[in-house]
Amino acid sequence: MKKIITTLFIGISAILHAQETVEKKQDTIHKNKPFTLDEVIVSTAFNKIQSQNVMKVEHSTIKKLQQKGTATLIEGLATIPGVSQVSTGTSIGKPVIRGLSGNRVLVYSQGVRIENQQFGDEHGLGLNDAGIESVEVIKGPASLLYGSDALGGVLYFNPEKFADSGTFKANFSQKFFSNTMGSNSSLGLKTSTENWKFLARGTYNTHSDYKIANGDRVTNTRYQETDFKTGIGYSNSKFSSVFRYNYNDLDLGIPEEGIAEQTTNKKTAYPKQGVFNHLLSLNNTLFFEKSKLDIDLGYISNDRSEFEDSEVAVLHMKLNTFNYDAKYHLPKFGKLESIVGVQGMHQTNTNSGEEYLIPDATTNDFGVFGTGHYQWKSNVLQAGLRFDNRKITTTAHGILGEEGSFEAIDKSFDSFNASLGYKTNLIKDLSLRLNVASGFRAPNLAELTSNGVHEGTNRYEVGNPDLKTEQNVQTDLNLEYNNSHLEFFVNGFYNHINNYIYTSPTGTVLDNNDVFEYIQNDAKLFGGEIGLHFHPHPLDWLHYETSFETVTGKKQDGDYLPLIPANNWNNTIRAEFKIKNWLEDGYASLNVSTTFNQDNVNDFETKSNGYTLLNLGFGGKVSIGKTTFNVNLNGNNLLNKQYISHLSRLKTDGIPNIGRNIVLGLNFNI
Repeated sequence: MKKIITTLFIGISAILHAQETVEKKQDTIHKNKPFTLDEVIVSTAFNKIQSQNVMKVEHSTIKKLQQKGTATLIEGLATIPGVSQVSTGTSIGKPVIRGLSGNRVLVYSQGVRIENQQFGDEHGLGLNDAGIESVEVIKGPASLLYGSDALGGVLYFNPEKFADSGTFKANFSQKFFSNTMGSNSSLGLKTSTENWKFLARGTYNTHSDYKIANGDRVTNTRYQETDFKTGIGYSNSKFSSVFRYNYNDLDLGIPEEGIAEQTTNKKTAYPKQGVFNHLLSLNNTLFFEKSKLDIDLGYISNDRSEFEDSEVAVLHMKLNTFNYDAKYHLPKFGKLESIVGVQGMHQTNTNSGEEYLIPDATTNDFGVFGTGHYQWKSNVLQAGLRFDNRKITTTAHGILGEEGSFEAIDKSFDSFNASLGYKTNLIKDLSLRLNVASGFRAPNLAELTSNGVHEGTNRYEVGNPDLKTEQNVQTDLNLEYNNSHLEFFVNGFYNHINNYIYTSPTGTVLDNNDVFEYIQNDAKLFGGEIGLHFHPHPLDWLHYETSFETVTGKKQDGDYLPLIPANNWNNTIRAEFKIKNWLEDGYASLNVSTTFNQDNVNDFETKSNGYTLLNLGFGGKVSIGKTTFNVNLNGNNLLNKQYISHLSRLKTDGIPNIGRNIVLGLNFNI
């Protein structure tokens, strides 16, 4: 191990020396800055560049996340300050934004909201990073634009861009993962004319059981994934339309035995999950003389099965969702820009397996909103109002009083929400953003109707049909300083939630499991992030990045909320370089990520010890003769630290997270 680290450090030293000797007289172009301020932000209403945006939005390209060597999309997202994940091994991860997860975080892809039974901790993100260009993270209530379930924040994925007009491009990428003996292969094709555009990408991902630091493998954490994305677009001076389709097939092992049979077999064993997801989107824009109309239509079909000991699914749920979003950008009136819009969703859930987790149900959403953006000098003011209605009806099932039985319900939830934001430059290069916004979340089907053993938590859960809508108000303050060699930010937030929904023990036992019921209480979350990026002159090729994030969550009675991530301090030293004739856009990075003890836990959680992980990375564009390709080589958890994340669902069984993982990525433009 010492030889590996010594060799890597010698390699980095040699690279830095080559940078000084080969590129001494050249100015380095800064790329992949961690806190870029000039990106156009798509997830907010007026699509402003970051420096003009009232709301602080974290933006990162998928390429940058992949350079960190993470195995999955959600692992990459968890490296963004303020974002964490609830994980089940390496295959299932759910995003956590400032302590809120599940139905409190909304996910958008291809311009439409993703619906895939996201209420369950054992249900993953359902997206593959291949064919995704970048991600934007809104940390805080975004119900004004997105309606219910955006109470905690939004993950907005921007799809892969089409090729430039008159070009044809082919791309093949391959990644290898040492720990899981994993492989990820992706092939993409795209071409464009002046008006028409087309692309297609296929990806296959396979992993065996992951290995912990002592060499043991966690049985049945293996998985396989097939992903296909395609798109076709047409545009002219008056009209733009893009149709995209994404098919995702996941075969996931369920790790119930802990560390048992030791094998590198990639074929999933029982019990396991099969998840098929179809996502179709149609994004249209009509351009008028002084205004425009955006119309986005989406259809998501989510087919989820669980297999206990055979290919006959004991649990089989089909969730079909149609959603629509229309926004009219009114003609600009002086310095005032304004938008009015409507959104809606029609959703059906049907069961065909022996077991029922939630009942057959129909959900209908409708929302209407208006927002305005006023800018003068270096000041920006933005405000908006919105009304929503969600109607949920379910079908009765089973014999009343028995496990898996459901009474029919017919519920309607209304909510009014507002937001107000202000951005200004206090002095040159120093900006301030202040936002106050409300958000809401209607209770989900599990919270309203549950009646049975939740396998993920080994407890009998009872729903509450009388639950009220969660309603929150969050205040955000952002200070940001940026010049050519120094970037610094401070984010602070305070989030008060009325009627926060959680589970509480009743003191009784059913089917040898403690009974928990869903109840409500007011809650509050507070904390923030602070970060620095320093790239000094004349060492413009050298970058030092550091960030610290913290969040505390409490109920009204003073008890701590569950699943709150531990404080984290992240440090990275990164060198960018070029070696003449064979390496361009080169980089080498050393990352030290320190997660602190989590002692502020709910009554039904255990405390977690802190840990420090060391990660190294190297990459760039390599030219050998006429062959050019990009390479990324990462060593994650290089010291093979044995640790257990506080948000790991395997924590209760004492199962550690993944050990050392060497990741090699190759990318060829054919």
